[in-house]
Amino acid sequence: MNPPPPRRSSARDLLEAALDKPVDIAVKAKEKRPFLGISLSKNLPGKEIIKLCRSLASMLRANINTSDALSYYGANHPSLLITKLTAEIRESLGNGMPVDAAFKKTGRFDEKIISLVRAGADSGQLARAFQSIADRLKKESEFRSRMRKATLLPGIIIFALLLLFVFSQIRVIPQIEDIILDIGQEPDPISAILFEISHATRKVWIPVILLLCGSVFSFLFIERVRSAVVFFLMARWRLLRKLVMGMRQLLFIGSLEMLYSNGINLAKSVEIASGSLKGTPMYEELRNAGRRYIETGLPFSEALRKFTSCDPQVAHLVSIGERSSSLDEQLRLLTTMYEEEVDQVIGDFTQIVNFIVLVMAGLLITLVFGGSFLPIFLMGPKMMSGQGI
Repeated sequence: MNPPPPRRSSARDLLEAALDKPVDIAVKAKEKRPFLGISLSKNLPGKEIIKLCRSLASMLRANINTSDALSYYGANHPSLLITKLTAEIRESLGNGMPVDAAFKKTGRFDEKIISLVRAGADSGQLARAFQSIADRLKKESEFRSRMRKATLLPGIIIFALLLLFVFSQIRVIPQIEDIILDIGQEPDPISAILFEISHATRKVWIPVILLLCGSVFSFLFIERVRSAVVFFLMARWRLLRKLVMGMRQLLFIGSLEMLYSNGINLAKSVEIASGSLKGTPMYEELRNAGRRYIETGLPFSEALRKFTSCDPQVAHLVSIGERSSSLDEQLRLLTTMYEEEVDQVIGDFTQIVNFIVLVMAGLLITLVFGGSFLPIFLMGPKMMSGQGI
């Protein structure tokens, strides 16, 4: 009896041999591939995190333990990624890992979320922490939605008008200039200025367009560039600084209040809550203030006032709380104040951005149609004069 022919090695067999472990090809095929080789983010989409956190919060409030809550949520979920993710977290919890470490191990959640989960676990308020994460992400989602509504359509119009402006400067206006010169007439002062603008545009339009596209790409996809631009604008635009600082302080104070009001000492509460601002200048400021508070005995309110860029009202109300032994109440008051303030600033900011974008669109419309048609109107009498009419 002849031996069976050797089985050909498939791509899966070769990959398993190289990795020395089985590979689930079906799962790999379903994972989202990065567009043009660029992985925009490994984190979960905000909407999925909001749904997950809201569901976990509701189940934890119903006295369902975290592992079972993850099991119920992940079972038969339409997204295979969510099913795998909840199973991975449950496995880590089963191995005795803290809940924040289990979430961090997946690599799908950013530092702010991990910090809030840790704050909830340490304070025994995990349901509240998940609800807080959902609320914060919902506010951020609403802000992005309002910004898209304020800028998307005007932005498309501005881009189209910019292309039309370049076309008019390199094609239409040179033809008008040639016609005036052909009939032996000198352009009037306004037309001469428009022709000079056309000459300059024809020399620089290609590098300018490339620089503009590169700048937009860098801002969207390079974190360091985006941070530098935001820092530059914050230093010169008071409303933007107020918005960013308000959201950062709201995140820190909300975490600090949740920890401190549930029996965690202030030093540890500051250490954990500051982790929600990791990657921002305030992260090191707050950690430094916490160290000064522990090492020197300086009141925390004074440490905030001297070593951080927090608003004066934060240090003032914290000082009142320290003197009157009502720090948890003052932190709760600050959280409410910043929630209201951030909502108001978001509305003001989107209105101003919308106005700026519309002004830019109007300016481009004026340049396109004024630059294209004004020389034609001014050229009419000269053409009739040159033809003896």
